[in-house]
Amino acid sequence: MNYHNLFHPFQDRAVNVALIGAGQFGATFIRQSSHIKNFNVDFVCDINPELAKNAFLASGVAADNIKIAQSPSQAASAHASGYKVITDDVSLIAGLNLDCVVEATGNPEAAAHVAETALDCGFHLAMITKEADIVIGPYLQKKARSSGLQVTPAHGDQPSLLIALLSWVETLGMTVIAAGKSSEYDFVFNPADKTVSWREQKQKIDQFDEVWSGSQHMAQALQLRAECLNRFPQRTVPDLCEMGIVCNHTSLRPDTPRFHAPHARTIELADVMAKTADGGLLDSTGVIDVFNCMRRVDEQSFGGGVFAIVDTQQDESWEILREKGICVSTDGRRGLLYNPSHLLGLEAPISIMSTVLLGQPTGSQHIQHHVDLHAVAERDWQAGEILAITDQHHHEISGLTPELHAATKIAKTGALPYYMAAGNKLVVDVKQGQTITADMVEQPEESVLWRLRREMEAQL
Repeated sequence: MNYHNLFHPFQDRAVNVALIGAGQFGATFIRQSSHIKNFNVDFVCDINPELAKNAFLASGVAADNIKIAQSPSQAASAHASGYKVITDDVSLIAGLNLDCVVEATGNPEAAAHVAETALDCGFHLAMITKEADIVIGPYLQKKARSSGLQVTPAHGDQPSLLIALLSWVETLGMTVIAAGKSSEYDFVFNPADKTVSWREQKQKIDQFDEVWSGSQHMAQALQLRAECLNRFPQRTVPDLCEMGIVCNHTSLRPDTPRFHAPHARTIELADVMAKTADGGLLDSTGVIDVFNCMRRVDEQSFGGGVFAIVDTQQDESWEILREKGICVSTDGRRGLLYNPSHLLGLEAPISIMSTVLLGQPTGSQHIQHHVDLHAVAERDWQAGEILAITDQHHHEISGLTPELHAATKIAKTGALPYYMAAGNKLVVDVKQGQTITADMVEQPEESVLWRLRREMEAQL
């Protein structure tokens, strides 16, 4: 696709954007946006305004061109005068000359508030916080469309990139056997000292080179790898959350509620993501999953990339492609197509421009409530304990296992979405293996996320 051709008719049209949340994603978004003609990020809101200021300064904005706004009149005056506006109050976007609000708070409750505020003010919405999207994404799109607005995921995050890859594959008439993403961080093997690294963790595994190549006995190799690497995390909540969003945008479904999450090399994926009858892991096709990418220290990363395994129809074209380096399964029946990188906020402007200028979000035009991310107790919990986020990087709750299940209504006693459970107090004891339900927690009275979910379910 030639992006010059897509956006050339709008080359003189300014795109005016507000960013809510100046963390890692937001800061990269500001810096890249500063290089795009007529793409203006002039309003940034963060609970820590100093983060917003530093993001502007890092993008080359002069300090005297930045104004702090604490009231609607201050925000309106500064914005109209061409200043970069920073604030800690998202409500100040009301009445500004904006096209789109980029929600990047990383907090599900804050994200729900920002999303509702943006749509109520008449602005398109780019939804970055997956923890809110998996709970109320279909409803936000419905609210937007009723007002002639759009909600889009953003390139730079895996849901939008995988949806793009799937749409390309399906437009070409290919059948998807499986699709998904690599976990965020690779498992890096150093044959010289027989160590495996994952983020800052490193472990010496003397026998790991014995299971490095699994081409002859793949199922056995996958099991041995899992056993060798059992001290490392095998799955993370963000992986299931992001792929759940893709399920709501597409026809793909999980093959198993917790994903197979095998440890595999990129060149093995077309053999691993196959039905069990064909030597793979899958019980069915048309499924979504995650794999833990294993690579040597001298190999390219697949961390957080997205992939699709397609049916080759045993067409001889794929043998030609195999000769050109494309990964094809040993039996020639499946091919791997993939995008190995996601670039955080650097790519996000493409989604915003597509939404604002073309009226085309980079997700589905008709999101459906297909799946929910539930929370299962992996230990006994006692009444009075708080289901608190213990890993701020992954937004995980230690002691709860995420699972993707067919969507259901919560009502009074139904299974509670993981990020509606997060942060709330248990009112009953919970046994290991039980799914957290609505009647098990002290429900917050002022939660926007809970209210919007109730509104969504009332319309189902």
